[in-house]
Amino acid sequence: MAPDGSSEGGNAPLGLPRPNARRRPGEAAAPLDISRAFLRLLHAEPLSTLTALDVGTGRGRLALALAPHCRAVVGIDREATAIDEARRLAAGAGLANVEFIVGDVEKLEYTTWRPGLVGAYLCMSDAIIERAGRALDPGHVLAFVAFHTDQWRETGRPSRFAYDEAGMRAVLARTGFVVENLEVEREVQRFDSVEQALAAVIGLEERWRSDGRWFRYIKYLEDGGRDLTRSHLVVKARRT
Repeated sequence: MAPDGSSEGGNAPLGLPRPNARRRPGEAAAPLDISRAFLRLLHAEPLSTLTALDVGTGRGRLALALAPHCRAVVGIDREATAIDEARRLAAGAGLANVEFIVGDVEKLEYTTWRPGLVGAYLCMSDAIIERAGRALDPGHVLAFVAFHTDQWRETGRPSRFAYDEAGMRAVLARTGFVVENLEVEREVQRFDSVEQALAAVIGLEERWRSDGRWFRYIKYLEDGGRDLTRSHLVVKARRT
């Protein structure tokens, strides 16, 4: 979930149909719709020796992907219904080393779990990074995927949870991290008609109406635009 508990993008897939989407040549969708580049960064760490903390876990997408490889995994999210679903999925998969907890990831201190890795998928804020910095020992890793400021650029308004590259580097440096990887993954969905473009974002209409993005997106389509951009930062940073 997004840090304030909204479904800005949260820890669930957007669920948008993606005709004509641009992927890297020969690359299929990652398991559980998790970025392959992000998974490679995680698997470069000695996961079998680590307790991983998945902040903003939602229904446990990242925690469930990590559990078969880690010593233990703890997923935290403020949405109790999402945590209940994550627990059900973990039980169904027979995963005994993953625990899901209801809590506010911007208020809890992560030191309780003594994590060797803090991860997050589309749930990021300065408060989360600060808490990770206090909880991780030197040499341990914070790795996450966050919204980039180009996310849904066609609506004319960046997500309030989005970062650009310079802003992310600055907050990581301030909180005691050295960046080892910071890249932008961008996918542009192109539609053949206004109807197709509207159908693709039907699940976002209510939220976009409330913050003004819907009307900007309609104007963009009326002016001939036919794209929708998904853009994320993929980050791995080590505690100094």
